[in-house]
Amino acid sequence: MDGIQHKTVIVNGINMHIAEKGEGPLILFLHGFPELWYSWRNQINGLAALGYRALAPDLRGFGGTDAPDSVADYTCCHVVGDLIALLDTVAPPEKEDKVFVVGHDWGAIIAWYLCLFRPDRVKALFNLSVPFIPYDPRFKPVETWKAFYGKDHYIVRFQEPGVIEAEFAEIGVGRAVLELLSYRVPDPLYLPKGNLFGYPLDSPVNLPPWLSEKDADCYATQFQITGITGALNYYRNFDRCVFLSLFLLDKKNQFTF
Repeated sequence: MDGIQHKTVIVNGINMHIAEKGEGPLILFLHGFPELWYSWRNQINGLAALGYRALAPDLRGFGGTDAPDSVADYTCCHVVGDLIALLDTVAPPEKEDKVFVVGHDWGAIIAWYLCLFRPDRVKALFNLSVPFIPYDPRFKPVETWKAFYGKDHYIVRFQEPGVIEAEFAEIGVGRAVLELLSYRVPDPLYLPKGNLFGYPLDSPVNLPPWLSEKDADCYATQFQITGITGALNYYRNFDRCVFLSLFLLDKKNQFTF
């Protein structure tokens, strides 16, 4: 695709698929849910043309990157560890000690953690959709969302392993992914059991103008092949990530991932 190169690298004990193009200062792009490296294809081409080396991985559990079986293998520490190992491979600190980072959605959350844990590897950060949220250790995030939004809020519904996967399988994982990507109501997303997206699913997905049929097919096909459990496991580690980060930052350590 327009000269974008693909390869698989071994990082932090897993095989990670990356897409890259260009030469120059490195920009690391981190995608969200339910997305892939493909979300950054236009930015990769545009910034490569401006003299940057643009690189976007499929994060752990997504696309062409391995998806470990255990829910506990998807914490912020694991994913930041993947990224540090990736940077050590493609941009060793002796050659490029700091890189630009761009994140969206879950990629933005991971980018915040990357900056908190390893500021020595980040030159500048540009995040989309998720601001930095300082958490109060007195409250668990998932319980807080449930108290405010109820049991059908999507983050709450994603918590129990296997449950939402089974419901997505009933309508097709590819269809579920396109519904999630196409959601554009300015309200929280609710996924009530038996009526997941709030309307009959007997007609094609109403794609937004920014998502072409070709692009929609790319996402739907990939998740239909790999499944969605790895991607959902990020949500199942919300509480764990918050408390891990609070503990680690309280120790004021410089971390080696």
